[in-house]
Amino acid sequence: MRPEILHPLFAEVEALKGVGPGVAKTLARLGLTRAIDLTYHLPTGTIDRIRTPAASAALLGRIVILELTPFDTRSGAGRGPLRIFAADRDGNTITLVFFNNPGWASKQLPVGKARTVSGRLDAYGDEWQIVHPEVLEGGAEPPLSEAVYPLTVGMTNRRMRELALTAFERAPELPEWIEPSLLAREHWRPWRASLAEAHSEPLATSARKRLAYDEIFANQLALMLIRQHARRRRGVALVGDGRLTGALQLPYQLTGAQARVTREIRDDMAQAAPMLRLLQGDVGSGKTLVALLAMLEAVEAGAQAAMLAPTEILARQHVATLQHQIDALGVRVAILTGREKGRVREAVLMGLADGSIDILVGTHAIFPEKVAYKRLGLVVIDEQHRFGVSQRLLLTEKAAHPPHLLVMTATPIPRTLTLTQFGEMDVSRLDEMPPGRSPVETRVISEERLGEVIDGLGRHLAGGGQAYWVCPLVEESEKSDSAAAEQRAAVLRLRFGPDRVGLVHGRMKGAERDDVMAAFASGALGLLIATTVIEVGVDVPKATLMIIEGAERFGLAQLHQLRGRVGRGEGASTCLLIRGSVLSETGRARLALMRETNDGFRIAEEDLRLRGPGEILGTRQSGEQMFRVATPEMVTELVPIATDDARLLLERDGGLASERGKAARTALYLFERDQAIDLIRSG
Repeated sequence: MRPEILHPLFAEVEALKGVGPGVAKTLARLGLTRAIDLTYHLPTGTIDRIRTPAASAALLGRIVILELTPFDTRSGAGRGPLRIFAADRDGNTITLVFFNNPGWASKQLPVGKARTVSGRLDAYGDEWQIVHPEVLEGGAEPPLSEAVYPLTVGMTNRRMRELALTAFERAPELPEWIEPSLLAREHWRPWRASLAEAHSEPLATSARKRLAYDEIFANQLALMLIRQHARRRRGVALVGDGRLTGALQLPYQLTGAQARVTREIRDDMAQAAPMLRLLQGDVGSGKTLVALLAMLEAVEAGAQAAMLAPTEILARQHVATLQHQIDALGVRVAILTGREKGRVREAVLMGLADGSIDILVGTHAIFPEKVAYKRLGLVVIDEQHRFGVSQRLLLTEKAAHPPHLLVMTATPIPRTLTLTQFGEMDVSRLDEMPPGRSPVETRVISEERLGEVIDGLGRHLAGGGQAYWVCPLVEESEKSDSAAAEQRAAVLRLRFGPDRVGLVHGRMKGAERDDVMAAFASGALGLLIATTVIEVGVDVPKATLMIIEGAERFGLAQLHQLRGRVGRGEGASTCLLIRGSVLSETGRARLALMRETNDGFRIAEEDLRLRGPGEILGTRQSGEQMFRVATPEMVTELVPIATDDARLLLERDGGLASERGKAARTALYLFERDQAIDLIRSG
C-alpha cells in the first residue's frame, strides 16, 4: 500500500485549486492527470526579458518590456492582420501586429493612451514590429526571467507554471534513499529541494541529474527485487530426452549462434530456479526455431509451453509454422486469441486444463484468470517490447510452480536499455544470420522523384515480384494511422488495379487484416500498402522490395525492423527510403546510417541517442513510460551507478528493512515501481 505521505501527490488534478473539468481535459492532452504528473512537468528553458525605455537596433531579436503610445491603426484586407502603429519614448515607431482577435487588441490599445507591452522585437523590412505582444495591465509586469514549460492548445505558460507549483506544494520532505557517499560526491540536494530548483532554474543541471538518478535507482532496485523473488520461487527443472528435438526435420543446420543460445536455454531449464532470459536477434535470425526447440524440450519433460505474440496475425503465423514443422511428431498445438469464441474456446481451455494440449500460441487472450494450465513449464513471449514487466509477471504467476520464461525481440536494444527495462533477465544474442539471407540494399530517395519510384515499382510487379509500401503516421489525422495509407492505396489502385493492391492498417478488424495478409502471402496481391502493423507480420519470400514513405518520421530501430520484412527469400532485396524535400542535418545523418549498415545494434545505439528509450521500446505507445526526467545521455551515465547502489542496498545495507531501505521503499512507490514490493509481500 502506498505510504500516506505520498497520498497528496497521487490525487487527481481536479483536487487542485482552480482546476475544473475544462482545465483537467486540457492537462490530460499532455498526460497530466494527477498532482505527481504536474509536479514532474518540468520547464525546458527560460524566457529572458529586458525592461527598456525605448527600442533600439541592439534589442532586435530580444523579448522587451516597454511603454508605447498607439497613434494609428490599420486593418488588413480580407483576413489580413490588424496593425497598430505606436511610438516609444524616443519617438521610434513600433508596429504591433495581431493576426487573431483584432477587436480585443483595439480595445486594449486605444489610440493616444500609453500602454506597457511585452514581446519579441523584430525587424520586418524597414520597420520594427512585435507580433502578438502581451498587453500588461494594472502595473503588473512579467518576470525578467521566466521558466518555459511544455504546453498545449488552451494553456498559457504562466498558467502552467502556476499549476505546476500548486501541485509541487503537495510534495513532502522525504527521507533520503541515495547512498551517503554518492550524495556527497555529487553534491546533490535533497529530493524536494532538487525538484524546487528544477522548476525555478530550468538550466540547473545538478538538480535534474539528481531527479533523473532517483527514478533510475528506483527502476533498477525494482528489477533486482523482481529477480530475487523469481529466483527464490521454486520452479521445476525441465530436462528433455531428445525424442522430439532429435526427430525434428530442419531445413538447415543450426547456425553457431542458434546452437550457442539453445545450449544456454537448455542449461537454464535444467535448473529448478526458473529461467529468466531475453533473446535478442534481428528479423530472420532464427529466434522462432530456437523457441521451438525450447518448447519441445519442455514437452519432452512432461510440461506444457505457451507462446505469446503481440498480434493475432503473428500468432496465426506461428501456429502455421509450428504445425508444419512438428505435425508428424504428435505434439498438439492450439491457438487462443480474441477470435476464438464459444465451443472452440471452451475446447482449448479444457485441453489446457487436462494437459492434452502441449503448446498454446496466443495473444493477450491467454492472460485472463479463466485460462488454467495443467503443468505450464515454459512461457515464450515474442516481440517482448510490446509487453511490460507487469504483463510478463502476470503470465508467470499462472502456474503452481513458476514456469521458465524466454522473451524474444527483433528490436535491437542497446546495452543500457537492456539493463533498465530487462535488468531482471539474462541476455542471449543471435548475432548470426542463417544461410540464404542477404543484406538488404537500402537507398534514400527524395519525394520529388516519387513518380520514378512508382514507375520502378510497376516494372517490379510486372516481373512477378511483390512489394510493401509503408506509410507514416499522419499527425493531422489525430493519431490515426490509416489516413495516409488509404490515400496512397487509392492512388496506386488507379495505377495498378484494385485487385492487385491490398491495404492493412491498425484500425482494421483482426479478421479483415488477416485476410488481406493471407492474400498477399499467397501471391494473389502484388502490392501491400501498410502502416507499421507489418513490423511483426507474415513472411513473404517473393516480397523483395519495400518502399517506406516519409522515412524521416520513423525511428531508426523501426526502419530497421520494417526493412527486415524483405529479403526473407533468396536473391537480392531492396528498401527505398522516401524522404521529404526539406530534411534537417540530423535527419540526413539518420537516413545515411540506414544506407550504410544492416547492423541492428549499431542502429539502436544511435536511435537511443536521438529519440530516447520510450521510442525504441515502444513504451510511449503502450503507456508504460520509463522515465520522466532522465535523458538518453543521463540513462547511459547513471544506470551503472544506480545498479551498483541498488545492489549495495540489498547486499550490504540491510535491504528494505534498514533505514535507507525504508526510504527506498518510499521511492519505489513514488516512481510507481511498487509491484516489486507486492511480490516480496506475496511470496
